[in-house]
Amino acid sequence: MRTEPLADPLKGRRVLVGISGSIAAVKLPLVVSALAKRGAEVRCVLTPSAAQLVSPVALASLSRQRCYLDADQWSHTAARPLHVELAEWAELVLLAPLSATSLGRWVYGLGDTLLASVLLATEAPVLAAAAMNTAMWSSPGVLRNWQTLQHFERVLPLGPAEGLLACDREGAGRMAEPASLLLALESLATWGWQRDWTGRRLLVSAGPTREWLDPARCVSNPSTGRMGVLLAQAARLRGAEVDLVHGPLQVEPAWLEGVHCHPIETGAELQECLEELQPQASAIAMSAAVADHRPKQCFSHKPDKQALALAMEAGWEPVPDLLRALVDRRPAGQVILGFAAHTGDVLPQAQAKLARKGCDLLFANPIDAPGAGFGSLSNEGWILGPGAAVERVQPASKLALAHRLLSALAASSGGQG
Repeated sequence: MRTEPLADPLKGRRVLVGISGSIAAVKLPLVVSALAKRGAEVRCVLTPSAAQLVSPVALASLSRQRCYLDADQWSHTAARPLHVELAEWAELVLLAPLSATSLGRWVYGLGDTLLASVLLATEAPVLAAAAMNTAMWSSPGVLRNWQTLQHFERVLPLGPAEGLLACDREGAGRMAEPASLLLALESLATWGWQRDWTGRRLLVSAGPTREWLDPARCVSNPSTGRMGVLLAQAARLRGAEVDLVHGPLQVEPAWLEGVHCHPIETGAELQECLEELQPQASAIAMSAAVADHRPKQCFSHKPDKQALALAMEAGWEPVPDLLRALVDRRPAGQVILGFAAHTGDVLPQAQAKLARKGCDLLFANPIDAPGAGFGSLSNEGWILGPGAAVERVQPASKLALAHRLLSALAASSGGQG
């Protein structure tokens, strides 16, 4: 039985934070502070433009390390060039925000700033989060440079989100939020920069459903949606287009960036959305916790307890088997992953469910185990596959588990998009 919390994948890692000249740089102190609190060793490098937007003194204080500027690059007292020292020191590089100017320098191999030289010299994985004005982002030169960056080894490009920008424009160009950057950096530390889901579309369901008795009462469950949302984000970071169909969530709002969200509440709404989105999907992960039954009668007003009790005695009806329906109507080549949350002796129950549902893979987890199941940061269980294949999954963060399940899905589809 596990009693100690899992180790943070960023703890003890040497993270170099490169900041270039975009107004989004003002968000980076939050990221640096969060990394330091998680136990990472953090050093910061600023371009001259970035140093006008965010205080090097503040970054040094938050990181507990010296902050490096262009003026520090060459010194007669240094035994080795600073950009080489920093490039070799880093285990992970976070480049945020990545401005249009810094993107152009990097793509064309220019080393006229300390940060530009570090990017050319480093062999560490780089998470690059773009940010700029909407018109700049859509300009042919920037788009060409961004497409070139997609093919760089060891680089995980994170395109900008849509929203209201500092220039008062509405559209694409806003840098990913700090929580999204931290998640992507954790993914880079856990899985790497490989984008093996490029060209595929993943359909994920997440969170609970709610079956309403009246405007004030419903039948639901304690699912937070964390597992499904992290599956969606892991797939997105590995290059997939992702549709996320979700009930009410209890996760960081920033974790929904970059995926196509389809909010629902009831099992009927989930069914309708799945039927619409299934034909376009290469693979499906059905992680939503769907209510098994719903009341035959739903009040439009809140009745008293006696009237509600009488209505509940009138009966319930089963919610349709959505996973089995997905299996029955799937197109050729589509791979489906189901989930099974059980108590007690989990494996026999899960094996029976896999046979009953007919999906390709099933992840079964014990919701009565410490640190696993609904609302937890970690999970454990078994991945069941065809031919009675069973793979034990030891306790792991839900993000690490998401990557493992994605690899299992990819293997089941033969690696084809």
